[in-house]
Amino acid sequence: MNYKMPHRCPVCDHEMRISKLTCTHCPTKIEGEFSTCKFCQLPAEQLIFVETFIKCRGNIKEVEKELRISYPTVRSRLDSIIETLGYRVDGDKEKQDPQEESNRREAILEALERGEISPQEATLKLRKMDK
Repeated sequence: MNYKMPHRCPVCDHEMRISKLTCTHCPTKIEGEFSTCKFCQLPAEQLIFVETFIKCRGNIKEVEKELRISYPTVRSRLDSIIETLGYRVDGDKEKQDPQEESNRREAILEALERGEISPQEATLKLRKMDK
C-alpha cells in the first residue's frame, strides 16, 4: 500500500527528508539526501485546487464553475498557493491579465450593488487598481 509522504516530523514538527529510494521492479536501493518538488509539499486541498486550475487551463471563470466558488475565493486560494510555494504575491498592474483586471472591477461593482461596500470603498478600490 502507498501512503502520502509526510513532510513534517510527527514528533518534533521539523522538515522530513527523503534518504532512501527503492526500485519497484528489482532490489536496487539508493541512499542519500533527496529533495521533493514544491508541489509535493502542498496540502491536499491546495493540490486539488492546482489540479482543477490546470484542468481549466488557468481560466478563472472555469475554475469558479468547476469548484462552485466565487471569483474572489479563486483569487484568494491562488494567492495562498503562490505564497505557500515561497513566492511573493505581487499586485503589480503590469503583471495582471486584462481579463483578470476586468473581473476584479466587476467584482467590486457587484459588491457595491449588493451593498457589501460603500461607494467610497468602491472608489478607493477602483483607484487603487489604476495605480
